Amino acid sequence: MPVKKYKPTTPGRRGASAQDFSDITKTRPEKSLTKIIQKKSGRNNTGQITVRHRGGGVKRLYRVVDFKRFSFDKPATVEAVEYDPNRSARIVLVNFEDGTKAYYVAAKGQKVGDVLISSQQKIEATVGNRMPLEHIPVGLFVYNVELSPMTGGSIVRGAGTSAQLQTIEGAFAQLKFPSGEIRLIPKNALASVGTVSNSEYNLVRLGKAGRMRMKGWRPTVKGRAMNPVDHPHGGGEGRTSTGLKGGPKTPWGKKALGVKTRNKKKASSKFILHRRKGKK
Repeated sequence: MPVKKYKPTTPGRRGASAQDFSDITKTRPEKSLTKIIQKKSGRNNTGQITVRHRGGGVKRLYRVVDFKRFSFDKPATVEAVEYDPNRSARIVLVNFEDGTKAYYVAAKGQKVGDVLISSQQKIEATVGNRMPLEHIPVGLFVYNVELSPMTGGSIVRGAGTSAQLQTIEGAFAQLKFPSGEIRLIPKNALASVGTVSNSEYNLVRLGKAGRMRMKGWRPTVKGRAMNPVDHPHGGGEGRTSTGLKGGPKTPWGKKALGVKTRNKKKASSKFILHRRKGKK
């Protein structure tokens, strides 16, 4: 996906860019595979704000994407490549031989007419096919990976991401993730072969605050611009630094930078062979 740059006709357009939708083959979503999203504005069931700076944004229909792909040994033909406003990657509309349809996360290079298969046995390792990690050749890149068998893909789903299968040892497969983390995953967990589509998504520059509001993000005020009662960074005369012993803090007084937040007693820590970049 090439990135489309704008001419600097206004201050908001200067430096801004957008996605080029030339790879999209269908503009209207499949009605049977959509749901209405009820906006939460970052609030929980009691009305308290649990995620700050959220609210507003354009209306979106949710596309019901099948991350599990449990329709084993049933060929599905790619009918269309579509835009999904709820995620960075493209999605593909697939059609099974019995007439049922589904949405999958699109892989880089997928096009209309491709045939995709999901199986628990060893099949051809072509882009988009899904099978257990133990049947995928070592060295290939995979996406939409399960953390535990038959639970559905939950990691490596963002645009342009992929994990490399490094080796199979005993009951586990060793995967290297985009963050640099090396982790053990059960070898019978399912994964799709290839790299997630829309790899140039990270090059898009919004250019103005209004485009951020369209995405549902409200303005963020710096802590040092607040009063001491509102934030640990607040107060002072003129442009002051945080001036705090131990480094920057969150609005609730916890350390914000350079501090590990992962629970040391977390059970899954034993599966992490190498922490992600910047972590030990």
